[in-house]
Parts: sequence; C-alpha cells; structure tokens
Amino acid sequence: MMICRWAAAAAATLATAGLVGSAPSSWAVPSTPGTASSTTAPASAAELPEPPTAEEAQVELGELTVAPEADVPGYSRAKFPHWATQFGTCDTREVVLARDGKEVTQDGQCRATVGSWRSVYDGAVLDAASKVDIDHVVPLKEAWRSGASQWTTADRRAFANDLAHSQLIAVSARSNRSKSDRDPSDWQPDLVSYRCTYARAWISVKHAYALTSDEEERAALTGMLESCA
Repeated sequence: MMICRWAAAAAATLATAGLVGSAPSSWAVPSTPGTASSTTAPASAAELPEPPTAEEAQVELGELTVAPEADVPGYSRAKFPHWATQFGTCDTREVVLARDGKEVTQDGQCRATVGSWRSVYDGAVLDAASKVDIDHVVPLKEAWRSGASQWTTADRRAFANDLAHSQLIAVSARSNRSKSDRDPSDWQPDLVSYRCTYARAWISVKHAYALTSDEEERAALTGMLESCA
C-alpha cells in the first residue's frame, strides 16, 4: 500500500502536469500537425517549481528514512515510461524545453524549433533543443534503489513525468551524462552557486515520494544546505 504522502504527491502531479484533464488555455498549440508556428511558452509556464527553503529542506531531510541503497536487480528505464503526452501533441520533454528556455518557438507538433537554454548545472548556453537533455533531478535508477522498485508502473510513470515538483530540468547533455545516476555524495553541479538549489530540489523530491536516503547522501546534502546561507 502506498503511503498518503506519495498519494498526495501523485495527485498533485497528475493535476498540475496535465496528465489528466485538458491543457491550460495559455498552452494551446496549433491543431494542424507539421505547420510552422510562432507559439511560445507563456510567462506563467516559464519557471521551474520552486523547491522548499533551506530551512524547510533541512526538516524534510531529517524526515527521510535512512537506509543502505543496494543495487536492486531488475532496473530498466522502460519501467519509468517517459516522455508522457501532457496535452495535444506536447509531451513532457517539450513542455520542459518551453518552460526552461528563452524565446522558444514550437512547431505544429509542439517541437522546439528555436530557442536558447542555459544549463544551470554548468552554465553552458545551448542554442538548439538537440543539445538539451531533460534531467531527472533524482535519477530514475536512484529512485529505483531507494524505493521505486516497489511501485507500480503507473506510479513510476507519474514520477518520471513529474512537473509539479522540482524533478525535471533542462540541462546540457554533457552535464547530464556526467551526473548519470549518481547521488549528491558522488556528483554535484559544476556551478557551486546552484548547489543549494539542487540540494533543496533533491530533498523535496525524495520527501514527496517517500524515497530513502543513505548515510553518505545525507551527509552530502547537509553540507550543500549549509552553503545556502
């Protein structure tokens, strides 16, 4: 049985991300596939969900269950279906590209054709969507070995497409490959100025989904939160 905190998080994800219901009117996209469009992300959709404050994150970190994270057999990215259709022809990746980029233009199939993106992990400025990765702040394999192996496929789908929490962010492909499935004890953003936000986001996601944390990860996050002052 999934605990209440996860159920609430999942409900919020479905409602906010558009996995159920119709698309927000401000996100309407052309209905004719293949037709060029000047559709751009509205200002209201341009911001990553703000993670809790450092003080709130410290409390949430203290509430995480501390447990060793063994390499649980059976992991596959296919067990976390993504990218889900959010509305019309727009999937989760395209929504994040529009949200995190500047002056993003999408075509009739919601694909980002023009725009620029600044990767908060390393400061790289990217001039094409093909150079951008959408990173899961808490990697899918990290989630698997800290609790998600016990979830249903539907639960994992909601996690992998979560737009309600600070879980998805547009970054450079280089930084995403460097991070891979490592936790903060093994990897932190190159930009020291972003490490506070990264720690807050990581803790928020793990807390929302009742995922566990190991001792080394907890120590690294504690140190990162101390940089928030």
